[in-house]
Amino acid sequence: MSLPTMTALTLRPAEAPTLYFIGVTTGSSSIQNVFPVWADLLGLEGARLQGIDMPVHAPVEAYRAVVDFIKRDPLSLGALVTTHKIDLFRAASDLFDYIDPFATMMGETSCLSKTEAGLSCHAKDPISSGLALDALIPADHWERTDGQLFSMGAGGSTIAITWYLSQLSMGANRPQSIVVSNRSPSRLDHLREIHRGLDTDTTFEYELAPEASDNDRIMQSLAPGSLVINATGLGKDAPGSPLTDVASFPDAGLVWELNYRGELVFLDQARAQHDRLTRIEDGWIYFLHGWTQVIGEVFHTAIPTSGASFDELSHSARAAR
Repeated sequence: MSLPTMTALTLRPAEAPTLYFIGVTTGSSSIQNVFPVWADLLGLEGARLQGIDMPVHAPVEAYRAVVDFIKRDPLSLGALVTTHKIDLFRAASDLFDYIDPFATMMGETSCLSKTEAGLSCHAKDPISSGLALDALIPADHWERTDGQLFSMGAGGSTIAITWYLSQLSMGANRPQSIVVSNRSPSRLDHLREIHRGLDTDTTFEYELAPEASDNDRIMQSLAPGSLVINATGLGKDAPGSPLTDVASFPDAGLVWELNYRGELVFLDQARAQHDRLTRIEDGWIYFLHGWTQVIGEVFHTAIPTSGASFDELSHSARAAR
């Protein structure tokens, strides 16, 4: 089975209630097999999923064409956005009739839906990443260790993750400090501005890392128990890893690869050092929460985040995958 895909130049009116998947290589995603199963379980009769593939940092006109099409087409109910979360928001925010507080704070959107207010824009990553982090990190991990967070990539996922882990409501159970690297300075500048607006006393560091060896150097300085995240898209949207093969992960560290498909070189690098690490995870649980949060919003249906019903969605997704 292959997920049908379109581009900003080949948009055509939906013939059934349709959720769009705006990404780079949407036809390779497990959601192509998972969505029909979930639609049956959730009672979304006749619902369809349609991929829209766009290159990374697509032209502003392309983002606006996609948003305008979804807004005007009656059976186009909304979209899940990956990779393009920040660029699409910047290009088309004036086309949204409602922007939720997370989207405003983070300057990105991962979900478009339609309500009585019109076309609504949401940032779901703060919710889905928080749910995934709670499943990954032991409850008292940060209180027991001097671990830091090191996230490679300064896009939408890192914005959400750093917000979640820096909340004052977390008390002492927060990373000692948060370090973010990126290959270009503009995304780091954007992230710095967002962090300045947060109510937190967390220490943030921003590192320009145009080469993988730069990330090796940064990771070498991390305290034991640190969490290292690949939020770059390398391994999925583009080949490779943000680290070299000689990089050394922190002792008793946690490793999270946000991708769950593709070459996943970063995941292989971590697994080669599994004896010194506490936990290594791919992006599957993030995938589950990310999609169920958006599906619930777009189709206006309540989807649990834990318990027997969520486990059923998880098991069915694994079987379909």
